[in-house]
Amino acid sequence: MYFAHLIVPLSPLKNNKENMNYTIEKITTLIGARRYGHSDARISFLLTDSRSLCFPEVTLFFAMKTQRNDGHRYIEDLYWRGVRNFVVDTLPKEWETTYADANFLKVVGVREALQRLAERHRDEFDIPVVGITGSNGKTIVKEWLYRILSGVGTAPKRQSAFMLRVTRSPRSYNSQIGVPLSVWLLNEHTEVGLFEAGISQPGEMKALRSIIQPTIGVLTNLGAAHQENFSSLEAKCKEKLALFHDTKAVVYSLDDEIVTRCISQYVYRGDQLSWSVKNPKAAFYVKGEDRRDNATVISYVWQGKEGQYVIPFIDEGSIQNSITSAVVALYLGVPADILAERMALLEPVAMRLEVKEGQHGCTLINDSYNSDLYSLDIALDFMNRRPDQEGSKRTLILSDIVQSGVEPATLYESVSELAVKRGVEKLIGIGPQLKAHQQVIAVKEKYFFENCEELIESEVFHQLENELILLKGARQFGFDQLTELLVQKVHETTLEVHLNAVVDNLNYYRSFLKPETKLVCMIKADGYGAGAVEIAKTLQDHRVDYLAVAVADEGVTLRKAGITSNIMIMNPEMTAFKTMFDYELEPEVYSFRLLDALVRAARQEGITGWPVHIKLDTGMHRLGFNVADLSDKSDSSDPSDDIAELIIRLKRQQAVIPRSVFSHFVGSDSDDFDDFSAKQFALFKSGADRLQAAFEHHIIRHMDNSAGIEHFPERQMDMCRLGLGLYGVNPRNNEMLRNVSTLKTTILQLRHVPAGDSVGYSRRTILEKDSIIGAIPIGYADGLNRHLGNRHGFCLVNGQRAEYVGNICMDVAMIDVTGIDCKEGDSVEIFGDNLPVTALSDRIDTIPYEVLTAISNRVKRVYFQD
Repeated sequence: MYFAHLIVPLSPLKNNKENMNYTIEKITTLIGARRYGHSDARISFLLTDSRSLCFPEVTLFFAMKTQRNDGHRYIEDLYWRGVRNFVVDTLPKEWETTYADANFLKVVGVREALQRLAERHRDEFDIPVVGITGSNGKTIVKEWLYRILSGVGTAPKRQSAFMLRVTRSPRSYNSQIGVPLSVWLLNEHTEVGLFEAGISQPGEMKALRSIIQPTIGVLTNLGAAHQENFSSLEAKCKEKLALFHDTKAVVYSLDDEIVTRCISQYVYRGDQLSWSVKNPKAAFYVKGEDRRDNATVISYVWQGKEGQYVIPFIDEGSIQNSITSAVVALYLGVPADILAERMALLEPVAMRLEVKEGQHGCTLINDSYNSDLYSLDIALDFMNRRPDQEGSKRTLILSDIVQSGVEPATLYESVSELAVKRGVEKLIGIGPQLKAHQQVIAVKEKYFFENCEELIESEVFHQLENELILLKGARQFGFDQLTELLVQKVHETTLEVHLNAVVDNLNYYRSFLKPETKLVCMIKADGYGAGAVEIAKTLQDHRVDYLAVAVADEGVTLRKAGITSNIMIMNPEMTAFKTMFDYELEPEVYSFRLLDALVRAARQEGITGWPVHIKLDTGMHRLGFNVADLSDKSDSSDPSDDIAELIIRLKRQQAVIPRSVFSHFVGSDSDDFDDFSAKQFALFKSGADRLQAAFEHHIIRHMDNSAGIEHFPERQMDMCRLGLGLYGVNPRNNEMLRNVSTLKTTILQLRHVPAGDSVGYSRRTILEKDSIIGAIPIGYADGLNRHLGNRHGFCLVNGQRAEYVGNICMDVAMIDVTGIDCKEGDSVEIFGDNLPVTALSDRIDTIPYEVLTAISNRVKRVYFQD
């Protein structure tokens, strides 16, 4: 799994406690390394992703090796950026002299060394530590427990009634790398630890148990996630239970038969804190669940005493997560009345960063669901790694960080260090603590206000323009009103784009490739409708080798947004040659006319060696140089073959140079065309081999597309092209990909329409019964195909099918919601997580490409980053 941020401070940054003083000598001993180098160093930061470097002088870099990458490659870059301490499993002899003032800790396994260091750090703490595992709900339970135990969000005078200083996993850091980085956060202020543990393979939990060493175990539930790697749910359950081997107590649902059976078979000596809505003998018996309009009353029995609390949720998942949280909180000593008070204040857990278009040329990164030093660093890292956009300033709007357990002066010095190191150019502080300690903030441009209202009324707020703004605030400061005022006002139809899903799909296809195989990702047609700039920034951050767009103007947009990756132009226009030269865009060349014109233009600009990508036609018969089958021709010539003439023209000029040669499979998505695909590949290989033989430099060869990567892994050659699969639509029709784009709107109005009446223009739909018709603000001008009207297609309203009735209008469509429990303002899913885009394309006899790329630019894109 990829982490957006993998650099974690040993909070607080200025820490003098002896057993927290990690010198390089101490770490060498703890991880059993052999040390090369003699420089003194104190380590506060652990780094596994070179892109997240912040404090080089006190950073220890772990050079991880994965299937497709090797952290050792980045040591030279990190050294020149100031890092002097490295954990490696490979140490070339020349490094000892090239990096004479560096320390190299050589180990057998780098990941294991990271885990061992976290284990030894955990050994220093004799405190309650909660280890949370399960298929769903881990992060929510962790965050709710944090709020209940620490009193965050409670009135200050009530916090002292029961308040613990809690260290918890940042976001969802629950993997083999995320867990040790989370445990490293334990510090001298910590009174209780909350850590998630996630697994995807058998045998993984043993290492996590040794790192977390939980005293209390929590199993949220079992589900289908990663089930493909386990023989049964029982096998997965037993693997998760391995986390609880030495705990003093375990919390689980007695109503889950599989969990209960596995625990009964498990040799467990601690307290079994089961909960149940059925069995009064459970440690925590739920006597009743009274669901009201927007809240649920939970009545329970705990240790023979009856209690009650209210949560502001009515869904089953939230109810179960609240019960799990309640059991842990009561076991840790939270009084029943304090539990009830804090349960009522729980809020939804936003586990993702939102990127939205703001007013006056601003871009907003909204991460205001909590505020602490670690989540701030994660969000700052996300902002810092976004490429610079022309003329934009990086601005942080930050609230007081509440209940940190650190002296305010020390805390805000640390905040200042992080902000400066992460490239913040302007800081707007909100809250009395930030205002009182403004002198320690070293950001050059800074402003401070008591509350959001004071900021909103100021000139500082009204002068925000052309800025990349990170909103990071505790909920009690009311940052929602800032977001509401800053976000670009749009109509109620939006396309939600999940950037983590893009990354997961990218990694899915990378799993088919050899480590040396390059990848070009297609982001033409505005990223298949998802928004090319944000998709490009995500792909560049994950080091794809090439990006590809259709025309030069698309490439210019990316360059102006700060994209520095190689960009291929698939349909270059002759009027755009100068633009391509100016913005370092590499054109496809598919004809002699285009080649000659490009060479002339390059010569006029004094350009030599401009990279181009040669397209061969092997059966698509769309664009490309002809390739003839010369296998049966003794003279190796054919008048229909262009390769010989192409080589002559390329060799007699120096303006351009072939960087790659490629072709398109006609039908790699279907087994029916396998014979034809084989002929295509043979033709391509013949043409590509002849082209390569004419040049000394290596020419990249690529033919596999998304379907071909899966279907023809043996034909991946030097590079593959990833298109539709990147966006969550698998042309091979399996379900391994994640949905990327969700098109949503809302119900504007509901009306009762009697049987026999018509709906919409031209009376195309006549109602057969009394019906409830909803109007939604989306039409063909937004990209909703008119052929879906008159009951030819449907959307989802509260999870239920609602057919389109009447003709779809330019700006509005009507849907039949008869029998569906809904109201005006409810959300409507046009396509997305619950309604695949293929459901629409199949209904109107087209392909997903058309549906995705048809979404109008007036439909605003909202981006999420987990």
